[in-house]
Amino acid sequence: MTNAGAMLDTYPQQRSGFDRNLLAECIDACFECTQTCTACADACLAEDMVAELRACIRTNLDCADVCDATGRVLSRQTSYNSDVSRAVLEACRAACKACGDECDQHAQMHEHCRICAEACRRCERACAALLASMGQE
Repeated sequence: MTNAGAMLDTYPQQRSGFDRNLLAECIDACFECTQTCTACADACLAEDMVAELRACIRTNLDCADVCDATGRVLSRQTSYNSDVSRAVLEACRAACKACGDECDQHAQMHEHCRICAEACRRCERACAALLASMGQE
């Protein structure tokens, strides 16, 4: 069990309407993607061809920020607001798609971009699954 799952299990009151396993998976995917995108942006900055990676760096940093915010919002169960949760999940899914698509363009040349694209795809799928459990795909 992950820390996200363990913390959800300790919540003293009735939780949000989310499926606990899907919620824990999404929180974990968001924070993993935050770290991976941050590291990928840093690795891109260390490449000799950094100018060609400008868009990749930007999408990495945007995705990291959105994933971090999403993981934090989803971690809060008190006074749950489904409209806010839906909005951050949709934003996170879009940011992960954009970053995954951008990193895929560099994946054959840069291993860090391949790894990042995979993390983005996992997070995108986790957000989509949680959105679907809310009744909206």
